[in-house]
Amino acid sequence: MHVRTQIGTRVEESAGQFAEVQKAIRKIIPPAEIETLADNIGMPISGINMTYNNTGVIGPQDGDIQIKLKEGHRPTEDYVLALREELPRAFPGLTFAFLPADIVSQILNFGAPAPIDLQVRGADVNANFAYAGKLLGGIRRIPGVADARIQQSISNPTFNIDVDRTRAQYVGLTERDVTNSLVINLAGSAQVAPTYYLNPDNGVSYSIVLQTPQFQIDSLSALQTLPITAASTAIPPILGGIANITRATSSAVVSQYDIQSMVQIYATTQGRDLGAVASDVRALIADTAKQVPKGSSVALLGQVQTMYAAFTGLLLGLLAAVVLIYFLIVVNFQSWSDPFVIITALPAALAGIVWMLFATHTTLSVPALTGAIMCMGVATANSVLVISFARERYAVTGDPVTAAIEAGFVRFRPVLMTALAMIIGMLPMALALGEGGEQNAPLGRAVIGGLILATVATLMFVPVVFSMVHRTMEPRTDVTSEVTHG
Repeated sequence: MHVRTQIGTRVEESAGQFAEVQKAIRKIIPPAEIETLADNIGMPISGINMTYNNTGVIGPQDGDIQIKLKEGHRPTEDYVLALREELPRAFPGLTFAFLPADIVSQILNFGAPAPIDLQVRGADVNANFAYAGKLLGGIRRIPGVADARIQQSISNPTFNIDVDRTRAQYVGLTERDVTNSLVINLAGSAQVAPTYYLNPDNGVSYSIVLQTPQFQIDSLSALQTLPITAASTAIPPILGGIANITRATSSAVVSQYDIQSMVQIYATTQGRDLGAVASDVRALIADTAKQVPKGSSVALLGQVQTMYAAFTGLLLGLLAAVVLIYFLIVVNFQSWSDPFVIITALPAALAGIVWMLFATHTTLSVPALTGAIMCMGVATANSVLVISFARERYAVTGDPVTAAIEAGFVRFRPVLMTALAMIIGMLPMALALGEGGEQNAPLGRAVIGGLILATVATLMFVPVVFSMVHRTMEPRTDVTSEVTHG
């Protein structure tokens, strides 16, 4: 869970507020179900750690609370829903967001901390923030949207230091001298004058950083009396003597896309599928298109783009699977009609998939479409069992109705055993048993629903279609001879 306090809050103050949030979490989640509760507050020291951080931390006011539950806990979604309702009510000045916890969602988000990433790009930063604020209000009113917030902020408290070049020149200082001295005092000497110590005992170099202790610069007056040192001055003047210091606000983080300034709106879904929410977001963007600042553009990115690309590929794969199955059976059966009879069970399989997803309130997803493709193969194999036997009996008896009835009775047990084996095997996955079982549950549900109706269609509908197709056809002599000589 990502938490953001007021922009500009010092890290020690943020830690105090995070402690209060932890107390509230322990009241909502029973302590008996919490294994660990850890905070990561502020910016990491190393830039390498920042590279691998995708939680949206931009300063000391940000932090992440990691909650690990014990085995046998209540469903995680129940606690997420309770925390989303209670925490903003208890801490109105804080922003809360639940980030993707599993690696699959993190990969699909392409590094973003939310599946919906709405970007307003343009040169006019203030106008972009004003338009993003209007969009944010509309997005929060969309059903199924949760954790909507603007990632950037232009209200970061700042001190503007305006150096008077004339006064600085009187004491032998330049703008560069003032800047270097401020960097050393406030951020350390590693950037301006890196220094290393070589240990003669082990041959290891250690970085030495000089910096004024932060507790000594705890007020504006302390900043004004900061001595400005330079090689050209014997007596260092104070900062207030050569510069004017004023209070202002600035961007807490600068985000750009193709060198254009960017404002991002992050949001996630709750109780509604991502596709429906994304459609409403697109409609909102279209309704407010005339309010977009001149020269700016709006783009909807994140997992939405990945979802559309994945669904398009999987739907094309599902269609290609049906077509390839048909042509493969045509080659094997040397017939155009019997393969058509075989694939008449596939519409029932698709209907079963839709019925099961609807009955279990499961949204259409990549695992569900993967299960649909798997179901097509099993349903086709069962139909091949029935039609292959019906062809043999048709070649012997010459009566398609009799052949279809015999095929339905004789192949009843093999088809039922094959379908039941697949359904029973998928049952634990469909019930979402075990840790992370909700991730692959749509796959099992799609397979089970599709096989239930496909099995019924294979045993009852496919033989009827076979008898109707072959009622006006003569039995093939080559098949008759194969059965006779066999």
